Amino acid sequence: MNTTAKLLLHCPDKPGILADVTNFITINKGNIVYLDQYVDHIENIFFMRIEWELNDFFIPKDKIEDYFETLYAQKYEMMFRLYFSDIKPKMAIFVSKLSHCLFDMLARYTAGEWDVEIPLIISNHPDLQHVAERFGIPFYLFPITKENKMEQEQAEMDLLKKHNIDFIVLARYMQVISEKMIESYPNKIINIHHSFLPAFVGAKPYHAAFERGVKIIGATSHYVTTELDAGPIIEQDVVRITHKDAIEDLVSKGKDLEKIVLSRAVNKHIERKVLAYKNKTVIFS
Repeated sequence: MNTTAKLLLHCPDKPGILADVTNFITINKGNIVYLDQYVDHIENIFFMRIEWELNDFFIPKDKIEDYFETLYAQKYEMMFRLYFSDIKPKMAIFVSKLSHCLFDMLARYTAGEWDVEIPLIISNHPDLQHVAERFGIPFYLFPITKENKMEQEQAEMDLLKKHNIDFIVLARYMQVISEKMIESYPNKIINIHHSFLPAFVGAKPYHAAFERGVKIIGATSHYVTTELDAGPIIEQDVVRITHKDAIEDLVSKGKDLEKIVLSRAVNKHIERKVLAYKNKTVIFS
């Protein structure tokens, strides 16, 4: 397949942005293969994702960002990110003891569904090392206590840096990520929450939902911020339940939902179709 460039941007909405960006590509012999844009009329912000083939593009890959910054980003006060399809992002997975999300992601990865590299899996417990070994991925154990949390997390960050990790997925990782790590990976740490946020937050959302007699349960995948479980939401879904479902049924249905919701969120991130703005996301089709 031809190598493509993927450009995501947002800026104050003004006339001419769409025309200028598409013209920049076409006059330089780029073939546009994807275009999606959206205007938030309340915030007056223009959002856009555009992708084009580079095989006949006049501007060298390593110069595109500089050209775009000079010609358009400064003019329109744009914030933008540029990616290339021939550079696979590197993803680290953090896990604790629950295996359902980990198995699902590694199955998709092994099947070739995701254009990503997984150089390592990090855990604070040894329980899932056998899963990593089954899929041939290095497993690193960092037991964490109140006394050693800062030291261990620094060791994790050193390891992530060594492997040039682009983003992190928390596959039911039962530790609160420190502010230092979050700031090092802004909107690059994806979490799965076993509830339809912002309702029924806490350690036992299914029990709370059961006591309340709800008719749906949900799961939420979001970027991690310093405010616990309050980051920009990437994906959510729900499943219906009835009075016949016991707590065990809710947990089972919830696990299935968590796998689907997390994988959808990870896939959107890998495809560069998520644009975070303030505490929300624009998810391109």
